[in-house]
Amino acid sequence: MRLCVPFAVTASFLSLGLEWDLNVRLHGQHLVRQLVLRTVRGYLETPQPDKALALSFHGWSGTGKNFVARMLVENLYRDGLMSDCVRMFIATFHFPHRKYVDLYKEQLMGQIRETQQLCHQTLFIFDEAEKLHPGLLEVLGPHLERRAPEGHRAKFAWTIFLFLSNLRGDIINEVVLKLLKAGWSREEITMEHLEPHLQAEIVETTDNGFGHSRLVKENLIDYFIPFLPLEYRHVRLCARDAFLSQELLYTEETLDEIAQMMVYVPKEEQLFSSQGCKSISQRINYFLS
Repeated sequence: MRLCVPFAVTASFLSLGLEWDLNVRLHGQHLVRQLVLRTVRGYLETPQPDKALALSFHGWSGTGKNFVARMLVENLYRDGLMSDCVRMFIATFHFPHRKYVDLYKEQLMGQIRETQQLCHQTLFIFDEAEKLHPGLLEVLGPHLERRAPEGHRAKFAWTIFLFLSNLRGDIINEVVLKLLKAGWSREEITMEHLEPHLQAEIVETTDNGFGHSRLVKENLIDYFIPFLPLEYRHVRLCARDAFLSQELLYTEETLDEIAQMMVYVPKEEQLFSSQGCKSISQRINYFLS
């Protein structure tokens, strides 16, 4: 059996790679930087983990959830998303029809089992997690439970599950806006301000099965990580990075023009970009045409 060896499993490498990416390439997400690096590094340092690491990313579209997931993949695996040890599922793409949910369950269980047998470190990403059928969420439950000392731990040593969702991003924004209006600086906002509200609202959500799944009810998810809404200054930085990634020249005025093209909310304060940093590349193309 071929064993898939990840590109990095040590805390020292993560400090050089993932920490640099989170500090330099990710904007406006100090909580994400702190928590993702600490939890992933700590998990990979554990000689015999007794459960998979499960992180649930929540926030508005364009705030960096997929971006951070890609950073993890790129720093942990030489082949990135092309690695045999990484599987990414998009709910509406991979599991689009409710009538085929039994087939999807079998396929998903088989893909997880196959990947874990192939690799001693695996990463599974579920985008649009709030749109996953309840049956699929139940299938994932046993993979996130704590394992007994015997079991398969020597064989399936490290497994990371990432759930990406827009679910209750509005609650994150409401709490952040309230704190900012009360005089707090953005960097003073802590997980204690946000995670309890976020988790409670997810549980009470009635229009999807995520909050009522075993994953949430039985505390199988280790952290609900909030992605804060992005402000004008963050959008400018995203625009700058987009120019640099394409090796294009820019001016400060151009960055302002691009940032001003975005829609900001709430209506009175106009503080948060409604699309985060999404569509920045397309807006740059407008200036190049």
